Amino acid sequence: MVSFSNRMDLLKGSEIRELLKLTSQPDIISFAGGMPAPELFPVEGVKKAAMEVMDEAGRVALQYTSTDGLPALREKIVARMAAKNGVKTDIDHILVTSGSQQGLDFSARIFLNPGDVVLLESPSYLGAVNAFKACEPNFIEIPTDDNGMIIEELDKVLATTKNVKMIYVIPDFQNPTGKTWSLERREKFMEVVNKYEIPVIEDNPYGELRFEGKDMPSLKSMDTKGLVIFLGTMSKILAPGLRIGWICAEDEILGKYNFIKQGADLQSSTIDQLIANKFLEMYDLDEHVAKIKEVYRKRRDAMLKTMEETFPKEVKFTHPEGGLFTWVVLPTYMDAKALAPQCLEKKVAYVPGGSFFPNGGKENHFRLNYSCMPEEKIVEGITKIAEVIKANLK
Repeated sequence: MVSFSNRMDLLKGSEIRELLKLTSQPDIISFAGGMPAPELFPVEGVKKAAMEVMDEAGRVALQYTSTDGLPALREKIVARMAAKNGVKTDIDHILVTSGSQQGLDFSARIFLNPGDVVLLESPSYLGAVNAFKACEPNFIEIPTDDNGMIIEELDKVLATTKNVKMIYVIPDFQNPTGKTWSLERREKFMEVVNKYEIPVIEDNPYGELRFEGKDMPSLKSMDTKGLVIFLGTMSKILAPGLRIGWICAEDEILGKYNFIKQGADLQSSTIDQLIANKFLEMYDLDEHVAKIKEVYRKRRDAMLKTMEETFPKEVKFTHPEGGLFTWVVLPTYMDAKALAPQCLEKKVAYVPGGSFFPNGGKENHFRLNYSCMPEEKIVEGITKIAEVIKANLK
């Protein structure tokens, strides 16, 4: 009989990934994924960029490259971080990764021993929780409100807890809640982080997808002690299939990520980096992102309007200013996982929220994604979910 490592007992298939198998059926109205809308992918542009790459540098594209990543692509990432995130850096502080998910996996391996403590928002991104679990940490959830992580609670935990090795946060259009941290909350967070000198993983997959309101500075742009590790990605603004992500961090920390990457996969795909770089040379990415945002804004508006019209008053939900998600809070006696099969019978799917709380115990939540369905399907699907909720009200 095959014997596996103990850590394999800690890892389970993502609830979202399992659900996506069911929702791939064409007649299902799915609010379950966190994926960008495929009809918005710049297929022709990527095709032309790929052909240019193969014509100009085919042998380079098919060869190994450096672990750090393609210098020309890193230069463009540096410029984009300055323009979009307020971060002044250089290519020596950028490491290209295979999506920002790889950055999450590496973060756990760099900072965590078994029994160490990770602090994160409550709730938090399931993919990060699963990535961290392989390193056997303990999770402490910091409560949140509409302005983000509650800093007084964070301070209390840091003052009374040993072996806190890192803090994981998504300040912009958080997954799963869609919430965005206020400027005051960001400033106070950095004050506390500087006091205790704990590394921060700032995950920013959705930051450019703002539909309304004022852009907020990244935590990395406020970082005076080199404690913030910024994870960026082109998955939501260009194409997730290219798997272009990056880490921005200070010298000593980035060196550790580089060592881990050498052992994991040597480098990110040369050809994909060259295609992404060529696309950025040939086309205006800002113009493309503006098109994406306009479509997603209309879909968000359709979802929120239908929820306001059809959901009973006992049900609360967030009103995101951007990103891909809204978060639904049911009465405490309701179980979103138990309601999900009833919705599936009506050909509608969502992600139950319990798994976004690493310590469990909060099943009266669920996440809705609005990026992947046209507006008429959103109205139809939300109306059916409302029918199920009303049928289960006490």
